[in-house]
Amino acid sequence: MAPLKIGVLISGGGTNLQAIIDEIAAGTLDVEIALVLSSRPDAFGLQRAESAGIRAVALNRGVYDAGEADATIVSEMKSAGAEYIVMAGYMRMIGPEVLAAYPNKVINLHPALLPSFPGAHGIQDAFDAGVKVTGVTVHFANAEYDKGPIIAQRAVPVRESDTVESLEERIHATEYEIYPWVLGHLAAGDISLAEDGRVHIAHAD
Repeated sequence: MAPLKIGVLISGGGTNLQAIIDEIAAGTLDVEIALVLSSRPDAFGLQRAESAGIRAVALNRGVYDAGEADATIVSEMKSAGAEYIVMAGYMRMIGPEVLAAYPNKVINLHPALLPSFPGAHGIQDAFDAGVKVTGVTVHFANAEYDKGPIIAQRAVPVRESDTVESLEERIHATEYEIYPWVLGHLAAGDISLAEDGRVHIAHAD
């Protein structure tokens, strides 16, 4: 059986991209990254892709300002043969054109336990709220920001000694574990979305 082909969307350093690359290289993840696409030409994640021999495409601000980004994403991902789109630190809203081309096949990672603390500052917001537990969520993206069906979550305790920086470090370490885990189950065909909007994972234990 051929590996699951994914396209990865990034905007910055690409540390979650690197975690996926490392799992593939170790032979523990039956996934092939067909394309890495960045919303910024200066994203370091593009260098990570290049070092791993993965084709990478950088978009620029003009493409987004002109409203051409969605069409470009769809065209590039389809051309690369990507079966799923995986958002890994992609700091843009996915539009309806992408969602229509990849129905229930766009995956996002959020650094909080959704539906709590959605948006771009999930770690800071959780810390400021004084919660004792936060975490990481992997979900299907839909037309509502950070509201798609939840695939998996992992809790991260907030310690009394934590700073935002130390909490962020543990959140990211959890991301590097949960994202490959979800992609592995996706590649194995274990993940299904029910009509009621709930996600089921076979062999999750």
